[in-house]
Parts: sequence; structure tokens; C-alpha cells
Amino acid sequence: MFDQREKIALFIDGANLYATSKALGFDIDYKRMLKHFQQKAYLLRAYYYTALIEDQEYSSIRPLIDWLDYNGYRVVTKPTKEFTDSAGRRKVKGNMDIELAIDALELSTTVDHFVLFSGDGDFRSLVEALQRKGRKVSVVSTVSTQPPMIADDLRRQADHFIELASMKKEIGRDPSERPERLPVSRADDDDDYEDDDY
Repeated sequence: MFDQREKIALFIDGANLYATSKALGFDIDYKRMLKHFQQKAYLLRAYYYTALIEDQEYSSIRPLIDWLDYNGYRVVTKPTKEFTDSAGRRKVKGNMDIELAIDALELSTTVDHFVLFSGDGDFRSLVEALQRKGRKVSVVSTVSTQPPMIADDLRRQADHFIELASMKKEIGRDPSERPERLPVSRADDDDDYEDDDY
């Protein structure tokens, strides 16, 4: 699947990967993730995309974002949008699909193999566009949950599907490494967080 001579780039849909790893019952160790892919090929870039709630004094995802920023990842963020739904509930929406797609297409002349961490079916068109440019695309998500966390059309479009559960030993965080769990939520636990379907 990977060739040592190819240049690869990781594109991580942060909210989607968090939801997927949580559904599988493990946390991602992002340092181990970098090492894992550096051993497979020439890792050119690793991007992490997430929306942030700007008006909070403290965001539970901030420590992770800061760590990633200093440890080999390019972090791309934007403020979430807040709205009230028809039932009067406060909703928070943050979607990074466009930012991820533009960055991937801009790198398509340099990168040989894209590794997309998302199960969001909206990315099928991006995968197809990269393939038309002669690029290989692997998608990392899971079919081990009920329902699966990956859209069927995205899985079919990808050159390779990588089951996230099978990578637990390589990129999972050892629970004993961290006595206190760092909450990495998609938004406030009190709020409903809306993202597009997987």
C-alpha cells in the first residue's frame, strides 16, 4: 500500500477522527502516529483540521492544538458558528471540509499519496479529483462500529481503506501514560455539536 519512495501527506478531519477513535474506545497518540507514517514513506506534511469555539476562555481542545502545532503538525482552525435550531436549542457548527479540500488540491502536484482521516462522504469528490491528477488516496476510518463511521461511497472511491481499529497498537495511546484524561471534545458537552454526516 505504501512505497518508501513516495511522498505522503496526512489530512486529519479532527472532529471526525476524534468521534471515530472514541467509538472504538481508544485515544490517538499523535506522536506515535507521525512515527508510524514516517516509517512507511517520506512524510511531507501532516495537517490537522478543527473548528474552535472562540468565545470560551478555555477550550478543552486547546492543549491538543498547541501540542500538535509544536510537534510536526500543521494545525488549521476556524471559529465555530453558533445558532439556535427550530426547537430553540443552542447548536454549534464547525465544518472544515472546504479548507481541507483546498489544501489537498494545492499539494496535488507535490504529494504522491494522500492519507485522509475521515469517514465523511462529502470527501468523495475530493478523492476522485486527486485520483484524476494521478494521486493515490487512502482513507482511514472504521467499519467496526454499528453503524460504520465511513460513508460507503467514500470507501468505494478510495484506493485503499485503512481500518482505524487495526492501527490501535501502532497509534493508540497507552492509558497508563496519562493518569488524567485530557478532554478533547468537539464542543462544550452541554451543547449539541453539528457536523455533516459521516
